[in-house]
Amino acid sequence: MAKLGKRTTAAREAFAGKMNVSIAEGVSLVKANATAKFDETVEIALALGVDPRHADQMVRGVVGLPNGTGKTVRVAVFARGPKADEATAAGADIVGAEDLMETVLSGKIEFDRCIATPDMMPVVGRLGKVLGPRNLMPNPKVGTVTMDVATAVANAKGGEVQFKAEKGGVVHAGVGKASFSEEKLVENVQSMIDAVQKAKPAGSKGTYMKKVVISSTMGPGITLNVEL
Repeated sequence: MAKLGKRTTAAREAFAGKMNVSIAEGVSLVKANATAKFDETVEIALALGVDPRHADQMVRGVVGLPNGTGKTVRVAVFARGPKADEATAAGADIVGAEDLMETVLSGKIEFDRCIATPDMMPVVGRLGKVLGPRNLMPNPKVGTVTMDVATAVANAKGGEVQFKAEKGGVVHAGVGKASFSEEKLVENVQSMIDAVQKAKPAGSKGTYMKKVVISSTMGPGITLNVEL
């Protein structure tokens, strides 16, 4: 068995025997044990009682975290003419049309959020196999297919988080940085849990939210007791 480092061992000891704690206690533990040399991301994983392979059990949505993510989000916008100018003025990092499609097809994806005007969807649609698995495909349900590109760019830059249930029905998301105050992290975690709860699909049977775990990038996870 591999020998664990001092930091990992200390974190595991701090978490030992602790399960189903409150959000506040969980955040406090995760924050106290985020001791890497960089500002670790605080992450949440929600195990849901859904099978995303069925359309009526798909969970996806968007939530504006009250305190942002602490992450610099790179935004790409597919638009032409005045809408392209609007996106650039709003602070989009990359703006283009067919040229941007070719860049993405070449394997160069230098963005974390992708927005498109409706008229660009025939072009963007050809990127489904590339953007889909990365949860980057623009979608009107989460506000990333829109004529109001300026607002969409501002939301993306301002701490809006898209979420989607992956295989096995698990939603993963970053909810802030370890340098955030405990209060801010608690608010963000609660907002994320509330948003996923509201996104409960019609086809979900039995227990919907089975398990909620938070962790930092390099730290162990702690299960939260979420009363729903």
